[in-house]
Order: sequence, then structure tokens, then C-alpha cells
Amino acid sequence: MEFNSNSAFMYVVVGVVIAFVLLQSVVFFIKAWRRGKELGMDMQALKKTVGSSALFTVAPAFAILLGVIALSNALGFPLPWLRLSVIGSLTYEATAAAAAANAVGTSLAERITDPKIFAVIAWVMALGIVPGLVLVPVFGKKIEKGISNIKSKDSKWGKIFLSGLFLGMISAFLGLVFANVHKGLTGWIPVFVMFASAVLMLLCGFVQKIFKVKWIEDYALPISLLGGMALSIPITNLVMSLVG
Repeated sequence: MEFNSNSAFMYVVVGVVIAFVLLQSVVFFIKAWRRGKELGMDMQALKKTVGSSALFTVAPAFAILLGVIALSNALGFPLPWLRLSVIGSLTYEATAAAAAANAVGTSLAERITDPKIFAVIAWVMALGIVPGLVLVPVFGKKIEKGISNIKSKDSKWGKIFLSGLFLGMISAFLGLVFANVHKGLTGWIPVFVMFASAVLMLLCGFVQKIFKVKWIEDYALPISLLGGMALSIPITNLVMSLVG
């Protein structure tokens, strides 16, 4: 039987898992609502909290949707839907999938039709996230306490330390962006798109700081992602015209 990453079986399996996760969310929501009423919390405050939480959930949902669409071209829809809906993130899942694909001599630019290659990519995506599940409960509290101590002793160095950690994480992904620059001008397309997204993020920060638009802080990431994807089309056309 021919392998199909969009088969009905895949949709059923993924649907069951996601339904279970949604059920958990509903159960915790009901418990939290009842507990709030037991504590005598103001009903208007509870409703406002629920409404604002639902509204700001839209921002990360855009990034998740973009990740599913980006990965579905090679891996079909069910697997990216499962990974990004339950535990993964766009930066991790895309990087893990691309690394696994490169290791077996293929890429995410084409549809994965070999079940063995698909299984390798799926296992890498699944197993690669496991250390985080184990390390956070074991070391998370100690790390948080250490960071709090640094910030309490010297807030300036605390901010520098956290910024350094963030930049270190981002640097780990830059290898994928600069991987093909040796191939000529076309290899710089991902770099140009990255800078375009960075400029959009800076503009969001400028608007938030200068015009005091607080809500844009929660939507800066999807704006830069969507904008970067949109700008990648004219950027690619421009580069190809220069090469041609």
C-alpha cells in the first residue's frame, strides 16, 4: 500500500490526541472557574480575565498556523498539526525536521513519500523535545531561583544575562539561515528575509514604545512572521531577476 502522510488513519490518530488535550483544557477551565467562585472573586473580573486570555491566545495561534502550513508541504497536515498543537514550537519543529531530512539526504522542499524517511523525521521531532520535559521539572526551579538572585543583586546585569541567553538560543538557529550563502546570491535569500522580519519586529517595538500601543507587544511575533513570509516573494523575485 502506498504511503500517504495525509491518510485518514493519520487524521484519526492525531484527532484523538488533540481531542484529549482539548478535553484537559476544558476540565481545567471549569475547575478554575469554580474555584474562583468559591474564593468569592468578582464575576466581572473572572469574565474579563477569560475574555482577555482568549483574545491574546490568537497571537501565538497565528505562529502555530504558519508552522503547520510551512511543514505540511513536506510532511502532510496531520503530523505538523499534532506537533505544533500539543507541545512543539515553530522554531524547534522546523529545525528538527530540517536536520533529520538533511541527515537522510533529502529536504523539506519536497513531499516526503518514503515511509522510512517520514518515520525518521517524526521520531527526531518527538524524541528531541523529551529532554525539555525531563529537565524543566528537575532543574527549572533552581534555574529560576538563580536568575532571580542575579536580578535582585544587580538588575542591569540580570537583564544582560537574560538577553545573552536569548541571543545564544537565536544564534543556534542562524546556521540554517546562512547554510547556503556559499551558493551565490540566491543563497542569501533566507538572510534577506530574516532581516526583513527583524525590521518589522523593530517597527512593532518602535510603535509600542513611542505611541504606547500596548497590544502590539503580543502580536509583534505573528506580524513579523506573516510580514516576512509576504516579503519573501518580492525578495525572491528581485534576487532571481538580478541573477538572471
